[in-house]
Amino acid sequence: MRHETQARDIQRFMRQLGELVADSGRVYFTGGVSAVLYGWRLMTADIDLRPDPEPTGFFQALPRLKEHLEINIELASPADFIPALPGWRERSVFIARHGQLDFYHYDFYSQALAKLERWHDRDQDDVNKMIGDGLVEPTQLAAHFQAIEGDLIRFPAIDPSAFGRRVAAITKT
Repeated sequence: MRHETQARDIQRFMRQLGELVADSGRVYFTGGVSAVLYGWRLMTADIDLRPDPEPTGFFQALPRLKEHLEINIELASPADFIPALPGWRERSVFIARHGQLDFYHYDFYSQALAKLERWHDRDQDDVNKMIGDGLVEPTQLAAHFQAIEGDLIRFPAIDPSAFGRRVAAITKT
């Protein structure tokens, strides 16, 4: 039976994944993992991640770690839900290196915009914490939204007007 994932589980996951892959790569965490590692929450339902570039053995290691650590793992990133923000890799925040793997928090501007688009119960709180901790600056967040606004047409499930109103409300623009 899988349990909620805590910071110690995330640390174990990073160490063991770093031991299991055969070459170098990057893993970008998003959502609940960032919230747990920054102390905004004690636990998360799953580890959402994206490899880029994908190291050899990455996908073979995931089912093994999922069972061994009794955690949920999902391949997900903001770019699955909204257009990728220019420069997201450069803005991603380094966490640690284990073996040949570098682990990062996926760009917080991308995370904030994906949360504003989705707008689940915890999303506004998470975005406010990103702003409060200085990880996201409201004026820049609004500018990043404007940079992708024309590409929202590629995501038919998104209501651009509602999304824009939520961005404007949180950034006060």
